[in-house]
Amino acid sequence: MSPEELGFLQRGNYISFATRRKSGEFVATPVWFAKHGGGYYVFSAGAAGKVKRLRNFAESRIAACTARGTVTGPWLDTRAYVLDEPADCALALRALRRKYGWQMAIGDVFAHFSGRMQRRAYIRIEPAAN
Repeated sequence: MSPEELGFLQRGNYISFATRRKSGEFVATPVWFAKHGGGYYVFSAGAAGKVKRLRNFAESRIAACTARGTVTGPWLDTRAYVLDEPADCALALRALRRKYGWQMAIGDVFAHFSGRMQRRAYIRIEPAAN
């Protein structure tokens, strides 16, 4: 992916995050993301389909998209991992809070009071080695 395409992706608020089913078909979902180091962090409900699919296949792909999931840029092949270590989850949460500020803070408050915060899964997405 060219630097211009990466810049376009990183300036947006959403990426389309596609994970593989056992059939090989990709299922895409628009998600908030935060760049950190050489990868990206996203979060999801721990019982969401994307989290279950990632436990079977690390192969994934991302593309810039709108809030409704309309892809607006090229797909980038990636590998994604559900984070298990508390320190890694805390790093992901800090990166997301840094990017989304008050929006993430409000979401976190509601997630905390509803009990969803403890059931969240954090995911690290890295560009696939070609």
